[in-house]
Amino acid sequence: MKKMLLLAATALVATAAASAQTFQLSGAGATFPQPLYVKMFDEYKAVTGNEVNYQGIGSGAGVAQLTAKTVDFGASDAPMNAGQIAKAGADVVHIPTCVGAIVITYNLPGKVVQLRLTGSLVAEIYMQKITKWNDPALRAVNPGVNLPNRNIVIVHRADASGTSYNFTGYLSKESPDWARTVGQSTNPKWPVGLGGKGNPGVAAQVKQIPFSIGYVEIAYALQTKMPTAIMKNKAGHWIDPHEMASVGQAANIDFPADGKADLIDSSAAQGYPISTTTWLLVYKDQTYTGNQAKSQAVMKTIWWMLHDGQQYNEALGYAKLPAGAVAVAETLMKSVTYHGTPLLH
Repeated sequence: MKKMLLLAATALVATAAASAQTFQLSGAGATFPQPLYVKMFDEYKAVTGNEVNYQGIGSGAGVAQLTAKTVDFGASDAPMNAGQIAKAGADVVHIPTCVGAIVITYNLPGKVVQLRLTGSLVAEIYMQKITKWNDPALRAVNPGVNLPNRNIVIVHRADASGTSYNFTGYLSKESPDWARTVGQSTNPKWPVGLGGKGNPGVAAQVKQIPFSIGYVEIAYALQTKMPTAIMKNKAGHWIDPHEMASVGQAANIDFPADGKADLIDSSAAQGYPISTTTWLLVYKDQTYTGNQAKSQAVMKTIWWMLHDGQQYNEALGYAKLPAGAVAVAETLMKSVTYHGTPLLH
């Protein structure tokens, strides 16, 4: 009897030790959600003791590190394409985590003004069909604004980027010329311009270069106190990207079962037109890790991000995931297994 009690007590201690086990987790990829992820992971460590080291190195590099299995999860603002999936060699689950706005930011010295822009005008700027700030087409949508007779300096991403993927996707939907000549890509062949690495690099370039224009996730414009353009949406309404309700409305669609929703140029009446989601990427079969407890810790971390972590979104310039997207993400997470057994129940 004493032996049985001793064995039971030992089992309880082992179970408690396992449940109290903490891990150092690693992820890498998109700079688009990096400010939010850093905040979430700081809060999660305070709650659980699990530390997450996240490197904002761009979506393309994040996919590459996931494929090389050097991180516990990747992060991308663009769904993996057929070539990337083939290189990965196994199914990768795309878990949406938040919704954000890609904004057009600019540097007009001495002018504190919020410009109005359309997708077609931005495309013409990036194709150098509009080269001056006081071009008649820009003045037409900004009546009463004294735009300078200065050349527009174009800034774009220098690295493979999910932000570029969504930005060029927006321009492709708004401009047939852009769709035909450049198209949508994480690493497009830019007709002209200066490159910045990551969202921070583009924001810094625009901040430093007079008469420049660029595109960044809104958190980076907020951090650098740079102006952002009001954009005309598909319904013909002018939408301020600072209105998180408009960003959220753009995401209020039925997310497909694979979680890969395209929010760009949403038909939502008050939706901000360059809204996008972003994904965390994990292998569907986690057996390769050789550590079931650690894989389970990764999934529990992401689960927390989808629920408790959403409270941090709006203060940092991101919209919360709509309920439908959360439900899709939950189903996707429950499909992740270790030796055929789901890691979450």
